[in-house]
Amino acid sequence: MTAVTDEDQGKGRGKKMKGEGAAPADGDGRGRKDGRWDDGLIARRAAAAEAREAGEPAPGTPDEDDPEPQVEAYVPSGGPLPPRLDALRELVGLSRARLDRDTLAEAGRVLDEAAARQRLSSRHTVIAIAGATGSGKSTLFNALAGAPISDTGLRRPTTSQPIACSWTDGAAGLLDRLAVPGRLRRRPHPGPAASDEALQGLVLVDLPDHDSAATEHRDQVDRVLALVDAVIWVVDPEKYADAALHERYLRPLAGHAEVTFVVLNQTDRLPGEAADLVLDDLRRLLDEDGIALGEHGEPGATVTSLSALTGDGVPELRELVGRFVQDRTAATRRLSADVDAAAARLRPVYVAEGRPGLGERAREEFTDRLAEAVGAAAAGQAAEREWRRNAGRACGTPWLRLWRWYENRGLPGSLDRMGQALTPPEEELTARQRVEQAVRIVADDAADGLPGPWAQAVREAAFNGAEGLSEALDELAVKAGVPASGAAGRGGGTAGAQGISGTPLGGRAAKPPRPKWWPAAVLAQVSMTLLQIFGGLWLVGQIIGVLEPGLVTPALIMLAGVVGGPLVEWSCAAAIRGPARRYGQDAERRLREAAAGCGRARVLDPVAAELVRYREVRERYVTVTEFSTTGR
Repeated sequence: MTAVTDEDQGKGRGKKMKGEGAAPADGDGRGRKDGRWDDGLIARRAAAAEAREAGEPAPGTPDEDDPEPQVEAYVPSGGPLPPRLDALRELVGLSRARLDRDTLAEAGRVLDEAAARQRLSSRHTVIAIAGATGSGKSTLFNALAGAPISDTGLRRPTTSQPIACSWTDGAAGLLDRLAVPGRLRRRPHPGPAASDEALQGLVLVDLPDHDSAATEHRDQVDRVLALVDAVIWVVDPEKYADAALHERYLRPLAGHAEVTFVVLNQTDRLPGEAADLVLDDLRRLLDEDGIALGEHGEPGATVTSLSALTGDGVPELRELVGRFVQDRTAATRRLSADVDAAAARLRPVYVAEGRPGLGERAREEFTDRLAEAVGAAAAGQAAEREWRRNAGRACGTPWLRLWRWYENRGLPGSLDRMGQALTPPEEELTARQRVEQAVRIVADDAADGLPGPWAQAVREAAFNGAEGLSEALDELAVKAGVPASGAAGRGGGTAGAQGISGTPLGGRAAKPPRPKWWPAAVLAQVSMTLLQIFGGLWLVGQIIGVLEPGLVTPALIMLAGVVGGPLVEWSCAAAIRGPARRYGQDAERRLREAAAGCGRARVLDPVAAELVRYREVRERYVTVTEFSTTGR
């Protein structure tokens, strides 16, 4: 049978209809009709012209100007493939900002090829015949087509480009996708093979040798194998265990077992039971490759033996292929297997070990570390001391207050200055370093068990949020009213009189509130002081003779003032102990909550957002793999 022109098969027009009469093929594979060559488009156009001159309808030749499309659009089934493709598309979209292009390349290719296949005919099943040099794949191709369409011979390689044979119209789009030129597109020769109802819809493609010495031949094989719906691998008794076949093709395509046929050809060369032994060994090798075998009703690869040269076993293979074609699910199963393969490659970047996330304990520990870095406990203690100091100033005796003023008037040797200058020498980490350490620890806790790219994204979110966190904590400390006298305790004593970022603290410190009973205590203390003064003046008056002598009464009055002043002060100190402690605890709580809120907004929330994104893509990945047909 000679080649058909590009205009004919490339556009899917002018094809021979089923049942059209023709003379059987002669020895060289070309047909005659009424003594003339029937070599395709030219002969049919001539026959149509003669019929029009005779006033008869053209014999089985469709009108070239017929606007009716010959390609039936792909109709997606209601199975799991459409939602899996949608989930894979969403998965790729959500992951573009986190994964590199090479990681997502295979999934993107599967989505593109699935979209391209679904736009084409669903009535056709494209099956490629692949094999090594001398395996007899072209002979098997001709045997299935019923005519010597593909050249065979001793010259190697015999097949240099893909050759296609389509049993029905409407396959032009599929062949365009495979880049099969119009001159290499054929129709089966009229006869039993062409009229076989089971093969209607079959598009058979003969590929070049996958082990050809010509690099372009191997490239064509790889390109077409990625696009066809199914593959018939033809092996011979000499090369069925070839490592190139198993390692480069069969093993990587183990997940495509349901759309794979493995045919042991040239069994006529094996004596006795040798064919069965070789076939059993072939099954063993396929099992080692991870290819499920379709035996005992289980889904998997079809393995059979035949001799394409003698025809032994060819009818059985034609029957198997016919049932496979009429099932009309090859394209869906091929796409589903492609999705499985893409999902298997993506598994390391989506599947985590354990259950990653931020628990309450990790959040509390982060808050504790920030509170320690900002000096919340020291600020609370300083606030408590400030309360007591103010109470002592208000309720203390004038003489004791005068002494304290002398000590605290700011001399270089004063106790307060010495206390502010002292810092624990064993303290090594600064407050800023403690903030960085807190962020590092919480980032590691959140990223623990995550796949590499998502763990990196979580750490980046935490570290980006930590920029400026120290300065923000300083501002919060000032707004929270950290007392100036307590600045020496910030950061566990490491920050000195300054904050985490080196900013002086306490400039805007709020004064503790005064209890309502303080005026009464002050009045009592003033009364005790007046008693001391009154008693003292009375005694002085008696000594200088201004007043009548009588030491008992003025001494008792003066003693009452001297004893009553400290007693009032001690009573006030006991009374303010509880309120001072509560005031310090409240100051610590406010600073702790402010630090926790700042850390949550800058670090925890971005980290949580990354974890939510990971959970979203993980859910999409589960949808992609949930209805796997290959068990991957």
